[in-house]
Amino acid sequence: MTSSPRESISVFDIFKIGVGPSSSHTLGPWRAAEMFAGRCNELGQVQSIVIHLFGSLAKTGVGHATDVALMLGLMGWDPTTCDTAEIPGVIAEIRATKLIRLASGQSVSFDPDECIQFHRDQALPFHPNALTIVAAAATSELEETYFSIGGGFVVQEARAAQTISVSLPYPIETGAELLAYCASTTESIPAIVRMNERTWREDHEIDSGLLRIWATMLDCIYRGCTTEGVLPGGLGVVRRAAKLNRTMLRDAIWSDRDSWLAALTAHRSGFDETLRWVSCFALAVNEENANLGRVVTAPTNGAAGVIPAVLCYLVAAHGVTDRQVVDFLLTSGEIGSLFKKGSTLSAAMGGCQAEIGVSSAMAAAGLCQVLGGTSCQVLMAAEIAMEHHLGLTCDPVGGLVQVPCIERNAMGAVKAITAANIALASDPENARVSLDQVISTMWQTALDMNWKYKETSEGGLAIQIPVNVAEC
Repeated sequence: MTSSPRESISVFDIFKIGVGPSSSHTLGPWRAAEMFAGRCNELGQVQSIVIHLFGSLAKTGVGHATDVALMLGLMGWDPTTCDTAEIPGVIAEIRATKLIRLASGQSVSFDPDECIQFHRDQALPFHPNALTIVAAAATSELEETYFSIGGGFVVQEARAAQTISVSLPYPIETGAELLAYCASTTESIPAIVRMNERTWREDHEIDSGLLRIWATMLDCIYRGCTTEGVLPGGLGVVRRAAKLNRTMLRDAIWSDRDSWLAALTAHRSGFDETLRWVSCFALAVNEENANLGRVVTAPTNGAAGVIPAVLCYLVAAHGVTDRQVVDFLLTSGEIGSLFKKGSTLSAAMGGCQAEIGVSSAMAAAGLCQVLGGTSCQVLMAAEIAMEHHLGLTCDPVGGLVQVPCIERNAMGAVKAITAANIALASDPENARVSLDQVISTMWQTALDMNWKYKETSEGGLAIQIPVNVAEC
């Protein structure tokens, strides 16, 4: 089977390893600055660099560490592998010396207070998350505009209307197409997705890559469950996951991630404790995310705790295999790509329904798949989860990904588990709403939503709780 090129999204585009707190405001600008730094070699000796932030990037950029990400990107730091513990010291040195060392090795005068300009009253037409970087040399200048379109995806202005695609054996734009492939081939959703993934990678690379994604998620949960303190930024938010973890494991002893997971698996929880554990896992990830920790964009950083929480619940409560973990991620990744194609993954475009809502739908689908659901039930689970997030606003207090973002991850995880269980007990033939209909509805809701509720911190809770945001 062959097809003409359409938008082709890999599961590894949906799940990206990076640094918090935001995929659109941190990871996206970071990658944009990396791209720009790579082009600076064309200029020879760079004399100055100025960065202009527009729209939502300007309005909540400080709270989302956009300025920090841009500096690290210009330096050539890789968000996938860099030592996050070194970030505060590196940024402090740039601020003190007013010099930045580019990826090429050359040092350039750079005062962040002057060279990163926040144009809060200006927006560019293609997307609310826009930035322009200008580098000047003695006789030439380089200027590029980038759009961070959600989930860590970045496009340059010159290519904003282009769709870079490859031909997949099973091109999927809608849930209906996915179900049709499953019916015609008698294959499961993860099997169909795997056949598409083979366009980019061998089977062993798919498996090892997704298990690395899971290991990174689990590392993040463990760090969050074993780290106490107050989150940076000025809100004074106290980390809660470690206390929850310690209270529920009682006298258990552990020394590392694996022994902690073993203690967790051996600890048989009742119904109430299961709910607390799921909340604990989600809180742990997003407390790490708020602390510039390493997380997996799933499909965004602001919603990074939902899928790890549901997957950790699945592993601890059901003892699943590595292959089932891979199937979970293949399934949930495909659901995420359907939302990206049919709606948006950007809170600046669609509010928090585009983050927590999508991640909850993805998690519900993955859980339903591994627990034995049919392909129709899997899509039903995703639809149920999103249906009950429609209209969710993005109103981060102080522009920080903390209140109400951290708790929303716990709520999204619990809703995902509920949605999967409802779907497993239902006959999809009796459903009145399809996944495609709810994706379309989400997009229309996004278009209708007032701009104040789209990651601007100019509406909702953000204006009820005044705060002075400190530098990260």
